Amino acid sequence: MSSNHLRGQSSPYLIQHSENPVDWYPWCNEAFERARQEDKPVFLSIGYSTCHWCHVMAHESFENEEIAAILNQNFISIKVDREERPDIDSVYMAVCQTLTGSGGWPMSIFMTAEQKPFYAGTYFPPVNRSGMMGFRELLLEINKLWKQKRAGLLQSAEQIFSQIDTNAGSSEDKVQKQAGKAIDSGLPGQAAELFTRSFDKNYGGFGSAPKFPTPHNLIFLMLYSGIGLDDKWYQVEKTLEQMRRGGIFDHIGYGFSRYSTDRFYLVPHFEKMLYDNALLMIAYAAAFKISEENMFLDTAEKTAEYILREMTGPDGEFYSAQDADSEGREGLYYIWDYEEICNILGRKKGEEFCSYFGISERGNFEGKNIPNLLNGNPISDKFHKEKKLLYENRQLRTKLHLDDKVLTTWNSLMLSAMVVLYRVTGKERYLQSAVQAHCFIEKNLADGNILFVSCRNGAGTVNGFLDEYAYYTAALLSLYEAVSDEKYLRRAEEICNEARRQFEDQNGGGFFLYGDQNDRLITRPKETYDGAIPSGNSVMAYCLVRLFQITDNKDYKSAAEQQLAYMSHLAEGYPAGYCMFLTALLLYNYPPQKITAILSKTDTEEEIISRVPLYADIKILKEETSEFKLLNGNTTYYVCKDHICLPPVNEIK
Repeated sequence: MSSNHLRGQSSPYLIQHSENPVDWYPWCNEAFERARQEDKPVFLSIGYSTCHWCHVMAHESFENEEIAAILNQNFISIKVDREERPDIDSVYMAVCQTLTGSGGWPMSIFMTAEQKPFYAGTYFPPVNRSGMMGFRELLLEINKLWKQKRAGLLQSAEQIFSQIDTNAGSSEDKVQKQAGKAIDSGLPGQAAELFTRSFDKNYGGFGSAPKFPTPHNLIFLMLYSGIGLDDKWYQVEKTLEQMRRGGIFDHIGYGFSRYSTDRFYLVPHFEKMLYDNALLMIAYAAAFKISEENMFLDTAEKTAEYILREMTGPDGEFYSAQDADSEGREGLYYIWDYEEICNILGRKKGEEFCSYFGISERGNFEGKNIPNLLNGNPISDKFHKEKKLLYENRQLRTKLHLDDKVLTTWNSLMLSAMVVLYRVTGKERYLQSAVQAHCFIEKNLADGNILFVSCRNGAGTVNGFLDEYAYYTAALLSLYEAVSDEKYLRRAEEICNEARRQFEDQNGGGFFLYGDQNDRLITRPKETYDGAIPSGNSVMAYCLVRLFQITDNKDYKSAAEQQLAYMSHLAEGYPAGYCMFLTALLLYNYPPQKITAILSKTDTEEEIISRVPLYADIKILKEETSEFKLLNGNTTYYVCKDHICLPPVNEIK
């Protein structure tokens, strides 16, 4: 078989499998109808294009002619890109976690033609190995059970379906039982205490290895400290500095890898994701605004440099990810030999560089070296020219796979990050990047008020889910906050109102993951817990709070309070897992000050935006009005906070 039903798909992940001998289908009615007609179970494989173990299983099993023949003869096989279909991923991840106690990718699900699962797992080796069941043996066993003991499999499928359906509804039941209870304003303090208990005083971060950046947790702690509730800044400062020093930060080409495999942040999982870098840019930029420590701003700007250089398309769109693997090895692209560096830079400079970046002849990773500054050397640009030489040399290596799919949610997040960096620096290039990304989304990923999940070489096709609407609303609000252009605020209201129309649960509270524009699946989940990125429900809480504060619209106030109450009851079990919601709750309880700036003829918007606080509602006027006049002919600031408006001033702290 030269190709399968994945040819012509837009997802890079599906395209990667389009030449497999497995007769893959995308998720479609045709596949399930064929399973019914041929009386076969369905094998569902979910992953994404830069997933290391997805590559391994693909090479070992899906490119294996014998295993492909077993699949083609006895199963209908479906491939799903989790980034393109988060709804399918969410439903069947719940199955995997219920059945196995854990989840991850590649995800392997066996189910009926009615989409009811009866067996789940993640990675399987091709044959029995080291106590793990082989994929070949698993396929043969499931085929045998399907033909000889199907009643047991079908009973299992019904039990699993009943369990996940109950779990999906449990949160709504909980809220309905507790309807009328107040928003719990004690949750931020409880979360802060949980972080203190798990904080790694020696190496930063929280808990033990592996350590994920989860910058939204750090952003919450910065806000919690900044409004004077308790000082958690030391946790943020230590963690951000340790990540910048470690190998999780690419000291040669910049940007952050996915997570650290150790507690020191030395050895990362080397794939680079757009969303991690966006959230980290926000965290480092905010940390600079608080501390005026240049290392934080330098890290944010170097990360932006990486994004603009390697992850930005010709029309300002942002690509999704860079792979960890090259030539079949994870991290090979990023690691160095001591002698290799000396040959490139010359012996004297090479030895100095290696000493500075902790590079030795013995190596710190599989006999080679990950450049890092965990040795305590100062963070500086003293080897700028040498890093440039090494970067150019690294470009000659086997290129990393680039997932050039453009995702609405992740583009919205990076758009927001560029806006924050503009507000901190006043540099036009960051605002321009955000505006271009906004134009790309409007042109390629929106049809009126309907959003699409992604696009690649053309317009989007999969109708958006809650996250697309929540994150794009937040991005539009960030643009409005930066430039005071009403068109962004109006568009934010349109998208937020569409989200409420499509996804809001009028009975149980909160927002469903998929709405009336999407496929119907066997359950209808609500995602509320913050994972690698904040949940759509958390971001909706933020958007509703900010829309109320900006517009003073009582409908948004009511909706915000309902969402905060809904999330409060869900977060009470482990509030540290709901930091974006907690950030929204802090914003609601401690509204940002309002600052109106009237420009003199000698100042520009770019100069003023970097002077004003980040935690403030800003409006910049280019000319005087009857209400806002210049003081002494100079740029003037009118500040209102804590229900009090202060006299106009020419300087702001």
